[in-house]
Order: sequence, then structure tokens, then C-alpha cells
Amino acid sequence: MSAGRNVAAIDCGSNSTRLLISDSEGNALVREMHVTRLSEGVDKTGELQQAALERNFQRLSTYRELMDQHKVAEGLLVATSAVRDAKNGEEFLRRASALTGVEARLLSGDEEARLSFEGATADLPVSAEPYLIVDVGGGSTELAVPVEGRLRSFSMQLGCVRVAERTLGVGLATAWQIADTWLMVRGELDRAFRQEPLFGQVVGKVKLIGLAGTVATLIQLAHGFDEYTREAVHHQRATLSQVREWRERLSGESTEERLQHAGMSAGREEVLHAGLFVLEEVMIRFGVTELLSSENDILDGIIQSLLSSDPNQVLV
Repeated sequence: MSAGRNVAAIDCGSNSTRLLISDSEGNALVREMHVTRLSEGVDKTGELQQAALERNFQRLSTYRELMDQHKVAEGLLVATSAVRDAKNGEEFLRRASALTGVEARLLSGDEEARLSFEGATADLPVSAEPYLIVDVGGGSTELAVPVEGRLRSFSMQLGCVRVAERTLGVGLATAWQIADTWLMVRGELDRAFRQEPLFGQVVGKVKLIGLAGTVATLIQLAHGFDEYTREAVHHQRATLSQVREWRERLSGESTEERLQHAGMSAGREEVLHAGLFVLEEVMIRFGVTELLSSENDILDGIIQSLLSSDPNQVLV
């Protein structure tokens, strides 16, 4: 890439669509996040729904305008769980690429986890204990931790939107819904440890880094932040007891009641409690009582790959 040119990373996630524009030195110029719920209905129908597509295409058009304003020379758009699971995912990628003018790539769960790990840990100090990242998305949750000299990762097929749609619902949760949710989440963690048995070697020995909207909104609630700012949320801590407290509180409230809490982001009130079920069980399984939030994530990992001497280094 030519020196002095700006680059862009776009993440079409299951619950939100995000943009990061950076200069050639890796300094962030623009960060945008909008809840677009691309995965709405995918779990039930196996297809991206027309209303969800239109929401996302409209947002991508505005991102292209921002990229033009900042003279973006190169970029990459990635899609994750919702598009992986949809029969019309290729159609979405073609239209997304045409709208943004950059390559649109479907990531595997392992690629998503590696990029998230690279982005989240780049600004952290070297640690005697390995960093474990948990990225609670809308359709999936990525886990990644280095064990025996290699990054071990697993993509759980559960995220905040998928849990809400499958078992928990979006409003006041019943005892039956809660029981079904725990059964599903714990079963998926069982699968993670079966398929990546080396996870067992780091139980009780990791520093947990939490990414994405579920963790960021939890931090806002736990610390009483009225409005989101990246500086306030980045590298804040939350305990297992706080995760449990907010999971129980929100599960016992209507969506309207949840919106009354300082720090609850509009668009998260229907699914945040679902994401906290996943986050709580991950913390229990890995034997950790505290997490560190990171607002550096997959977007930062993509920017690193675009600015590297080998642009495919992180993506292959």
C-alpha cells in the first residue's frame, strides 16, 4: 500500500455494522457502529431477510460516503455468522462489495477469532498468563487463546441474537426459557471443549478479554456510564458477579424497563440479557472471575492486515 493513503475495515456482523477508517500509520480517523440486525430471522429461515438486507445496504452506502470523504485507497469488508448461515449469503457479499467498492470476504469462525485476537491484544502488555478473548456477537461467539505456541480458537454457534431467537425471547424471561437457555449454552461450551481439548490446559490460568457490544454495554451498565464513549469503556473491568447480577436483572424486566438503565444502548435492550448468558458460562468454564473490556477488535485486526507487508498474513 502506498504511504500516506487511508484504509478502511467494515464488519457486517449479525447484530451491527461497523466501520473503521485508519491512516497509513494505523491511527483511527473514523469509527462508526450501527445496530442493523443482519441475522434477524436467519436462524429460523436460513436466509437473510429483505428488511435486514435493506437496513444493511443503506448503512453501507453511508459508509462509502465517509470513505470517499477520507480518500480511502484500500479496504476490506468482512461478513461473519449471519452470512455464513444464509443461503443467500453470496448475493449479499456481491451487493455489499458493489456498494462499498472494496472486496467483501466471508470469514470462517477461525479467521474471525484470529482477527479479533490480533486486534484486541495489540495494545496489551506481555503477560505471563495467556490472553483469552471472548467475542460475543449476534450469531456466534468466538473464543481464542494461545496454547502450546499456537492460537487455539473455536466459534460457538450462539450469540445474543441467536440465543434470544432460539430459547430466551426478547422480553421478560420465564423459568422454562431460562432453563432451556442454560441447557443450550452449556451444551455448546461442552462442544467447544471437546473440539478444542487444549482449552482445558488453561482453565484458571488466563486473562479474559471481552469484546463487542454485549461486553461494552455491560461495562456501561456496571459503571453507570450514561452514554457510550470509546475512551470510557476501553480497558474497564467487570466481575463475574456483575455479569450474573445484570443477567438476572435484565432477564426479569421488559424491554421498556431495560431502556431506563443508564448505559443501555438502544437496540441492545432485546438481546443483551441473552449475550450475558453466554458470557457468564464462558467465565465459569475457564475459571475466571473478572474480564477486561477491549474496544479494539476484529476491525483493528483487519487494519493491521491491510497495513502489513503481506495483506493476507492474518486472513489466511
